[in-house]
Amino acid sequence: MYIEDKDLLSIQEVRHLIQRAKVAQQKLALMSQEQIDTIVKVVAKACYDQRERLAKMAAEETGFGKWQDKVLKNALASKGILEEIKDMRTVGILNEDKENKVIEVGVPVGVVAGLIPSTNPTSTVMYKALIALKGGNSIVFSPHPHAAKCINETVDIIKKAAVSAGCPEGAIGVIQRVSIEATNELMKHKDTNLILATGGNAMVKAAYSSGTPAIGVGPGNGPAFIEKTADIPKAVRQILDSKTFDNGVICASEQSIIVEEETKDKVVEEFKRQGAYFVPKEDAKKLGAFIILPSGAMNPKMVGKTPQVIAKLAGISVPDDARVLIADGEGVGKQYPFSMEKLAPVLGFYTVKNWEEACELSIRILHHEGAGHTLAIHTQDESIVREFALRKPVSRLLVNTPAALGGVGATTGLFPAFTLGCGAVGGSATSDNVSPLNLINIRRVAYGTAELSDLRKAENQEILGCNNCQVEKQVDEEQLVDLLVQRVLSKLTK
Repeated sequence: MYIEDKDLLSIQEVRHLIQRAKVAQQKLALMSQEQIDTIVKVVAKACYDQRERLAKMAAEETGFGKWQDKVLKNALASKGILEEIKDMRTVGILNEDKENKVIEVGVPVGVVAGLIPSTNPTSTVMYKALIALKGGNSIVFSPHPHAAKCINETVDIIKKAAVSAGCPEGAIGVIQRVSIEATNELMKHKDTNLILATGGNAMVKAAYSSGTPAIGVGPGNGPAFIEKTADIPKAVRQILDSKTFDNGVICASEQSIIVEEETKDKVVEEFKRQGAYFVPKEDAKKLGAFIILPSGAMNPKMVGKTPQVIAKLAGISVPDDARVLIADGEGVGKQYPFSMEKLAPVLGFYTVKNWEEACELSIRILHHEGAGHTLAIHTQDESIVREFALRKPVSRLLVNTPAALGGVGATTGLFPAFTLGCGAVGGSATSDNVSPLNLINIRRVAYGTAELSDLRKAENQEILGCNNCQVEKQVDEEQLVDLLVQRVLSKLTK
């Protein structure tokens, strides 16, 4: 009896997808900026038109978050991205510096591997497809198995729209036979030029160890510091808006709150007034034991769920109208679950004496988990903002804004992105909100502007003649004097 080897079949599928993507990319590389922009515009519109249907599919398939919020994410990943990149030059001549005689040419990186998480599946596909195509690249997606259906549907919409606008067939592909072996083949294949990885630690580490250039992002574990000069009602509203948005699945969302002793009571009262529930100590132990597994990993059962569902699974009771669950952080480390990343409406709560102590605590939290990612501060004191900016190991310091939305560029001037670089401190190749400019190389054409003799002259060197050749000799003032003295003495002794 013949039994199919699913792993081998999935590897063969990936090889076929990459082969098609390479051929298609060679055609894309010959297109003008105008042709590329037409494709991007048509794809963005197709995604935007289907934003609600795809959001509902993602919520139903994954069980994460709220479909209404996923509609907004899809809108940002399509229409929002288009608005940001429509006038961006990415192919052909980008810039010409006539004074220094240097021309910059945009060159696609080639075939991109797009690894897609289950937390933001449809929006991440839209975003990665648009920034890849904008740079003249083709892209092959590896979907998370728990979100494969909605990811495949999104890719299908993108493929049809792109081809209708003149994009070569095969420029956008997706693995149908999803497996670890298929993803590894995609990352390690000789014709994959760049990996764009968004997801968990293990997957990002695999991308960086594949031998293929990669842009990967680590976990977010950003604290939110409510400094004593902050507009407390506004700060609390923004934190709750952020942490409840899509039930907290965006990695830039706040994971803990830091307040000063003198304003603690006001902050707690305001959180309660706006619907947060402070979990009693005994219940907090049960909750902490549920949300973080003994291994130290986040419990996937709590990701993107409501406070009521999480409480039930943890074996505790919370009010029916609780928007967010807040528990005393107590400390920082693996034994303190509320100090870790929680992709759900759950927050740790810390009290400090002053902003200097808040600064040190937030650094400890970030270095424990989330270094290089995001931190939020609510304050009216610009000097403290600058102190935080100079010292914090993050790539995004968000001021007076919901972190989840500010980090991805929805409520800030940052580039709208669903891949947020964590910089070297976070093990990432970039600290950017990844854009099309991260997916192109720049070829520089440089004209000569000086001769070797000009360089010699600039360093006080002179050129001496020698029959039919040029003998270059460095002569400084002391050497000249010594030479003249020797010649004079030589003549006098003859």
